[in-house]
Amino acid sequence: MLIVGAKGFAKEMLEIFHQLNQLESVYFYDDINTYAKAIMYDKFEIIQDISRAETLFNAECNKFVLGIGNPSLRYKLSDKFNKIGGKLTSLISPFSHIGNFGNIIESGVNIMTGTVITNDIYISTGALINLNCTIGHDSSIGKYSELCPGVHVSGNCKIGDFTFIGTGTSILPGISIGSNVVVGAGSVVTKNIEDNCLVMGVPAIKVKEFSPLQL
Repeated sequence: MLIVGAKGFAKEMLEIFHQLNQLESVYFYDDINTYAKAIMYDKFEIIQDISRAETLFNAECNKFVLGIGNPSLRYKLSDKFNKIGGKLTSLISPFSHIGNFGNIIESGVNIMTGTVITNDIYISTGALINLNCTIGHDSSIGKYSELCPGVHVSGNCKIGDFTFIGTGTSILPGISIGSNVVVGAGSVVTKNIEDNCLVMGVPAIKVKEFSPLQL
């Protein structure tokens, strides 16, 4: 299995493989940073060339997981590795709690340690649900959106695509948040949020508008 990325969050992904007792044939990929020794923890190869990754996909296993945050970057890397034959794969901590009824989790989703997901939750492709988040009933998380550690999503909420929810944010019941939104850390979202904007505060208010996301 290839972890795309070899820095901070990728190391947290490695811990999930340890929790699952699946450390055999795990590799990292990073063609941005340079390494004096392309081995992580004296065991895991850091691949630094896309052709080497393609060879790995053909020879061993074509599955990869996203070890990097940032919604648009996760999408771009997913597209890059899909094009060389990779298969975007979910990685879910066994120390998260996921309800047994009505949940749909698409490919490429990361669900980290301590997260609680109740029932009738839809999590779309490439989403990242970080440490100790909670997601209440009948909610949905859009593709490649990111919930930072300690985000609490109440019931009947909807979060759009490519949206970033900062650490410690609380979203009240029934709230809809659009696509390409950034919610500042520690915010409390009490009203619906339109697409393409930055909001923050208690309660969260819009402080900046963005151009529509171009991918």
